[in-house]
Amino acid sequence: MKRSVMIVASVSFVLFAQIAQAQWTSAKRLTSTGSHSQNPVIAIDSNNALHVAFEDWGRIYYLRSTDGGATWNTMKKLTFTPWMTSSPAIAIDSSNAIYIVLGESTAGNWQISYTKSTDGGKTWSTISRLNSTSGNAQGPAIAIDTGDTIHVAWTDDTSGNNDIYYARSKDGGATWSAAKRLSWTSGDSHQPGISIDSNNMIHVVWYVQTPGNGDVFYRHSADGGKTWSAQKGLTWTSGLSWNPDIAADSNSHLHIVLDDDTAGIAQIFYRRSTDGGTSWIPLKKLTWTPDASWAPAIAVAPGNILHIAWICYMSGSSEIYYKRSPDGGTTWDFAKRLTWTPGWSYYPDLAIDSNSTIHVVWQDDTVGNNEIYYKSGK
Repeated sequence: MKRSVMIVASVSFVLFAQIAQAQWTSAKRLTSTGSHSQNPVIAIDSNNALHVAFEDWGRIYYLRSTDGGATWNTMKKLTFTPWMTSSPAIAIDSSNAIYIVLGESTAGNWQISYTKSTDGGKTWSTISRLNSTSGNAQGPAIAIDTGDTIHVAWTDDTSGNNDIYYARSKDGGATWSAAKRLSWTSGDSHQPGISIDSNNMIHVVWYVQTPGNGDVFYRHSADGGKTWSAQKGLTWTSGLSWNPDIAADSNSHLHIVLDDDTAGIAQIFYRRSTDGGTSWIPLKKLTWTPDASWAPAIAVAPGNILHIAWICYMSGSSEIYYKRSPDGGTTWDFAKRLTWTPGWSYYPDLAIDSNSTIHVVWQDDTVGNNEIYYKSGK
């Protein structure tokens, strides 16, 4: 009986998504490398130009569109060091300077490095090292406040296990503060997400993996990263809560999405704080798919409309799905399926322009290797 109910739910889920698909452009393939283009990230500047970074065989590449995604420049290689580079993150400041942070292997370990462009992505600075810890540092996240201070969080094993570290730059990346350790747990901390609200409070989330389960934790700073609140657990489930992402709206309300597999299959959940991270609404379940839904990304549009995209295993494949909340997370629309390929679609990222157009990038291996794809919708 349960099996037949789940099949009906899956069919209705897909039928609704097919009807809603007309609101979106067709998927556009952005790369043709023949190798493995993956882990794309996207940001939008004040002129609504789109900026995408991704990795391909140990190098970071960049793409730009100045016409809303209709056409894209030839991809530009950003890293030329003898070391491997991976896991880019991207942010843009008030003067439209573009910053990309990334993991870079060195002779002894992995460290966090960055590059920037002050001319809309035409030229880029030499890759520079950001941190100076003795451990392996990877998986950076970046955000920029209204004063153009750059804030970066990453995973670092200097302490003996993986923890979250943080540094900032107040001069466009010329100098950086000493790395500050943010997590103090017995388990390994991974996947930091960072956001800055309209009051310039810095908010960081991550997940901690311990034997048998994992939970999402949170800290904030009200003084530009000098001091931080006590770390707060946001999940206490018996399963694995991970892949957190965070965004702040114009009211400084915080919105977190994550996936959790307590019920046996990973599903997408949501939490909100309206008081700067002091208190949070209970976890709200956003998906009820018969197969795993995971790795959500979140962005906020004008009017504080929330948009999320995630991966869902469906019909023997992996596809990208999307939903939105028109009222700041109180209610959510039905899910919409964004990809329809015979291959596997993974790791979406999304950003919203000033016209409330949603821009989504992801990787897909339909052609036999991973390439970067894009589509937009309203």
